[in-house]
Amino acid sequence: MNRGDGAPAGTLPRVPEVLEIESYRQLAERVVGATVSRGWSDALAAKKLTNPSAWARTVKGLTLTRAARRGKLLVLETSGVTLGMRFGMTGVLLLDSDAGLDGLFYGPHTYQAKWIRAGLEFDDGRQLVVHDPRRLARVEIDPDLDVLGPDALSLTRAQFDRAVHSERGDGPAIKARLLDQSSVAGVGNLLGDEMLFRAGIDPRTPTGTLSAAQRAALYRAFTQTMRTLGRRGGSHTGDHMEARFPGGHCPRDGAPMRSATVGGRTTYWCSRHQK
Repeated sequence: MNRGDGAPAGTLPRVPEVLEIESYRQLAERVVGATVSRGWSDALAAKKLTNPSAWARTVKGLTLTRAARRGKLLVLETSGVTLGMRFGMTGVLLLDSDAGLDGLFYGPHTYQAKWIRAGLEFDDGRQLVVHDPRRLARVEIDPDLDVLGPDALSLTRAQFDRAVHSERGDGPAIKARLLDQSSVAGVGNLLGDEMLFRAGIDPRTPTGTLSAAQRAALYRAFTQTMRTLGRRGGSHTGDHMEARFPGGHCPRDGAPMRSATVGGRTTYWCSRHQK
């Protein structure tokens, strides 16, 4: 891991979405079979627990049996309770000096020990820790997976159709529905914009008004986005990214990009080919 100011000039900060959390899961697989000798968490990372010391008390002596994931939630199965880690806007999982994904830092793009929010130390001396400058990362004990929709990396067409179905009226904007973790777990702001860019759909389009052709195009774009950006290295590698700034022009047709808040997130789309 680069612990210096290694981010290239002009590099946009990466936000952990399902592709990034999958890389964290793969990193966590390296400690499956190890036993926790101690754990720690600051008060904010333990906000979902009864108190910060609950994490330390609970994890000591547990053996990790499996590293799993549901959307943007890292799930660590153990010989006892299930542990969860959420990474907020800027969280990175580190195993000693190795990062699940390098260059995910806002601000100074540096590693600082004061930004370690929670972690597990194992009986062999290795440490699995959460590094988060913005303090939005959280640890959980027995996280409720039932509140999350199907996982974005394995979404079937039937699951997708249920996710974009509107029970009543026009429903929310399609971008907002894609970001709803109870509908589909794992899609974040960048992936949502990339899918809609590829499908040629205006992110403000009410979910219930999508035509059959638009739904089919969006599902194709959904699966292509996951596959292609996974190979490229993360959610920040989308085709629309080079124009994701005020005054940007669409890399596909050169039309001005538009921007607005949709689903609570800053959203960019092409004024020409996204209808």
